[in-house]
Amino acid sequence: RERYLYHGNDGTSMPWNDTAQLDFLNPEVREAVIQTILHVARSFPVIRFDAAMTLTRKHYQRLWYPEPGTGGDIPSRADHGLPRSEFQRAMPAEFWREVVDRVAREVPDTLLLAEAFWLLEGYFVRTLGMHRVYNSAFMNMLKAERNAEYRSVIKNTLEFNPEILKRFVNFMNNPDEETAVAQFGKGDKYFGVCTMMITLPGLPMFGHGQIEGYTEKYGMEFRKAYWDERPDEELVRRHARQVFPLLHRRPLFAEVENFLLYDLFTPEGGVNEDVFAYSNRAADGDSAGGLVIYHNRYGDTRGWIRTSTAVSVRTGRGEERTLTRRSLGEGLGLSGEFGRFCIFRDAVDGLEYLRPLQGLHEQGLYVELGAYQLHVFLDFREVADSPEQPYATLSDYLNGRGVPSMTEALREVVLRPLHGPAKELISAGHFTRLRGRARPPLGGPDARSDAALLEETEERLRVLLERLRDAPSGAGPGEAGGRSPDGTAAGIRRKLEAWMLLAGPVGPSGGNALPSGQRKTLGRELQALLADEPYGWASLLAWVFVHDLGAVGAGSLDPVSGEDAAAQRSRSWIDELLLGKLIAGALQELGLEEGRAWRGVALVKILTEHRRWFGGPAGQPATAYRVLESLLGDMEVQEFLKVHRHEGILWFNKECFDELLRGLLAVGAIEALATAPDPRDAAPRIDERQALFERLRDAEERSGYRVEQLLAAASPKSREE
Repeated sequence: RERYLYHGNDGTSMPWNDTAQLDFLNPEVREAVIQTILHVARSFPVIRFDAAMTLTRKHYQRLWYPEPGTGGDIPSRADHGLPRSEFQRAMPAEFWREVVDRVAREVPDTLLLAEAFWLLEGYFVRTLGMHRVYNSAFMNMLKAERNAEYRSVIKNTLEFNPEILKRFVNFMNNPDEETAVAQFGKGDKYFGVCTMMITLPGLPMFGHGQIEGYTEKYGMEFRKAYWDERPDEELVRRHARQVFPLLHRRPLFAEVENFLLYDLFTPEGGVNEDVFAYSNRAADGDSAGGLVIYHNRYGDTRGWIRTSTAVSVRTGRGEERTLTRRSLGEGLGLSGEFGRFCIFRDAVDGLEYLRPLQGLHEQGLYVELGAYQLHVFLDFREVADSPEQPYATLSDYLNGRGVPSMTEALREVVLRPLHGPAKELISAGHFTRLRGRARPPLGGPDARSDAALLEETEERLRVLLERLRDAPSGAGPGEAGGRSPDGTAAGIRRKLEAWMLLAGPVGPSGGNALPSGQRKTLGRELQALLADEPYGWASLLAWVFVHDLGAVGAGSLDPVSGEDAAAQRSRSWIDELLLGKLIAGALQELGLEEGRAWRGVALVKILTEHRRWFGGPAGQPATAYRVLESLLGDMEVQEFLKVHRHEGILWFNKECFDELLRGLLAVGAIEALATAPDPRDAAPRIDERQALFERLRDAEERSGYRVEQLLAAASPKSREE
C-alpha cells in the first residue's frame, strides 16, 4: 500500500517513496514537511523527531551535498557536491528553526522533542529553539568515564545560559543503543549515573526494561520480546530504596535558577574531574537544598567541595548577564552565623551528619570517596548550640562521622554522665563475669569471689541510681521522692542473686538451687530460656538491672500504685535514656545478630512493664484470663508475639508465645526468691506462679494459635467446662 507524507487541502499529495521530492533544498518540499508536522501537532501534544540532527544545515550538506574535494560520507553523493556558499543560498535558514517558529505561531501548546546526537544537543536548544533534546552526551561520556569532557559540557552551558540544562532529556539507553544494564551494569556505577539522571535539571528518561534489568536490545520495529527475561527483583528493590524516593523530590532538582556545579579540590591543590558535585534548591528558594556528589571512576579520592564553577546570572538590566561564583553554604541557602550548625541526611545510606555553618561557607565540605561512591545530601536544617542542646560538643564527639539519628546522638551526649555507670553494668564483659559465677548454691570455695563481685555490682548500681535521682531535667528523670538509691540497689542485688541461682547449671532434675517442688517443671522451662545462647540468660540479666530503676523517682505513693509507677517509669526510661541501645549492644557483643539482640530488648521492656503479671486485685493471685487480657492489650506484646490477621482471623506465633511465657515464669521465680529469707521459703509463691504458667500454656495448646481462642480457653467458664 502506497504511503503518503502529505495530503494537501487542495487534493494534492506527496508520496513518501518519491525520494526526488524529499530534497530539502526545495522550498515546496520543506513546506510540505512542515505542514505534515503541523497536522500531527493538532492531534498530539508531543512530537518526537527521530535523528533530527541529520537535517541541520551542517550535516545535511555533509551527507547529501558535500563540499567539492571532501568526498563526502556517502560516496554516491560525491557527484552532487556544492560549495558551501551555494548550498547556504539554496538552504538559507535552518529547517528546524522554521519548524519551531511555525509551531509556536500556529500550534503553541505542542512540545517538540528532538533526538540529536553528534554533540548537537546545545545547538538544538540554544540556536534552533527546540523545546527538549535527547542528551546523548550524558549517556556516552559517563559510560566511557570521559568525566572531564562532560563536566566541561555542563560548565560551558552554565556560563552561557543555565536555562539550556532544563531542555536536555538525560537517558542511559534508548532503542538505538545497548540496554542500560549492558552499558552500566547493575552495581554502584549504574546507580550513581542513574541518580545523576534524575537529579540534574532537565527531563530524566528511563529506557524500556531498565528498572527490571533486561538485557535484550529492543528495536523500534519489535512487536514483542524475543528473550524470555524476568525482572531482577533485587535490582527493582534497590531502585525502590534509592531511586524512587528521589523522583518524589524532583521539584528540588528540576529547575536551574539555584543550580550550581562544584569542583573537588584535592589535598594536592588540583581539581578531580572525575567527581560530579552539584547543589540545587526549589525555584522559590525557601526550601532546604540538596547536594549530590558522585565519583565516576574506579579508584579513591578525597578533598574539599568549596566553591562553585562560574554561572551566568541576570543582572536585572534587561537581558544583561554576568558570571558569578558562590560558596557551598550560599548554594545551599544556609546562613554563615557563628555558633550555629547544620544537620543533613544522606539519602543513600540514611545517615545524618552535623557540620558548623561557618565551616561550610569558609572551608566547604570535606569528603572521601571510593570507587563509584555516591552521596545525596538532603533535608538541611540549621540548629543552635546551647547548654540544653550542646551541638558543639556533639560535633567534636562525632568528628565528621554520620549517625542514624542526630537527635539520638545528641541525647547520648547529654546522657553521658548516666551512660558511664550504666555501661559498667550493661556490658558483655560484666554479663560474662556474672554468668561465670552463676551456680547453685552461692557459697562454697568461691564464696569470697562471689561476694566481691556482688559488692562491686551493687556499688555500680548505687552510682547509677544516684545520678538518675540527681540528673537535671534535660538529661534524665530528676524527680523527687521514691526509694533511696541504697535501698533500690540492695533490692536489685537480691534479684541478681536470685538470677545467679536460676542461671546456674539447672540439669534434668532442676539442680539444688530450686526448692524441691519446682525442680522438674521450672527447671525444664528455665533450661530452655537460660541455655548457652545469650538471648535468654543475658536478656533476663539486663532486665534485672533496669526493671526497678524507676523506683528512685516513684514518689511517695502507696505500695501498689508505687510499684506500678516504678514499673512504668522503668519501662519508659529504657527508651528515653537509650538503655535499650546499651542492652542491644551488649547482646550483639555476646554473639547475637542485630535483629535477635533487639528482640531481646523488646522482651526486657515487656517483662519490665508486666513484672507483676502474677498479682491480681488486693494481692490475690491473677487468673490466666486477666493475665492474657493485660498482655494482649499491650501493643509491644502484640508485636513481640507477631499477632497478625489472616482471612479474618487473628493469629499469634507459638515460638514467640513460648519465649514470653518462659520469661514471665523466670521473672516470677526471681521475684519470689528475692523476697524470701531462704530459697526454700519461696516454694509456695513459685508454686502459685508455676500453676498460673501451666494454665497459660494449656490455653495456648487449646487455642490453635488463634488470639480469640486463646482468650476463650483461658476464661473461667472454659475451665469449668
